[in-house]
Amino acid sequence: MPLHVPPAPAPALRSVLAALGSPTAVHEARTPALRAIQGPLTPELPLPVHVLDGLNVSGLAAGGRPPRTRLTGWRFLIRSGERHVAAADTRLTPDGWMFSHFFEGPYVAATERALRQAESLPGNYQPRLLSVPELYMLTLWLHGAVGADASAGLPAGEDLLVPLAPAPPGIAAYRPHPVSELLPVLTHRLTPAAPPAPPTLAAPAA
Repeated sequence: MPLHVPPAPAPALRSVLAALGSPTAVHEARTPALRAIQGPLTPELPLPVHVLDGLNVSGLAAGGRPPRTRLTGWRFLIRSGERHVAAADTRLTPDGWMFSHFFEGPYVAATERALRQAESLPGNYQPRLLSVPELYMLTLWLHGAVGADASAGLPAGEDLLVPLAPAPPGIAAYRPHPVSELLPVLTHRLTPAAPPAPPTLAAPAA
C-alpha cells in the first residue's frame, strides 16, 4: 500500500530550499557528498521527527504515566539524481520553522530503505520518525491514522516501529514491530539492573 507522506510546514521547506541555494550553507555543512555535487539538489520525503519520552517501567505499569512523544523537527531527504545523498533537519524556533543542519551517514540510507520496504506492507500508514535517545535508537514510525496531524499523537498499539540501522544490539533493523510488542522490550532495556546482594560473612569455624 502507498504511504501517506504528510506535508511539511511550508516555512520548513522554504528554509531548506534557501539553505540548498546558499553556497555558504552547503560549503560549511559537514557533508562531503553534498559539497562535491554540482547538479541540482531536491528536498523530498519530509518526515516529522518525534522523540519518545517517559519510557520506563513505572510509565508502563498500571496507573503510571504512559510514554509520550514530542515533535522536535522535520527531516527532508536530499536527492541528487537517482539517489539520496544527505538529509536536512529543521527546528521550531520562536520565529517559526528554521533550517538546522545538513548531515549524511547511515541513517540516510537506512531511512530510504525502510520507507521502500514499508511500501510493500499491507495497510495504510503515515510515516514518521521516532527517536529513543536513551538507547541511541531511531525508528521509522508507521502511524495507522493516516489523516492525523503529523505533529502530534502517541504510538498506538497497532502502529509499527521499524528500527533503522544501526540498531541497538539484540534488536533487528528493518523488521517491523507492533508498538505493543516493541515498547516493553525497550522498557526492559532501560530498567536499571538490581544491585547485587551484599556479601554474607561465613560463620566462624567452631
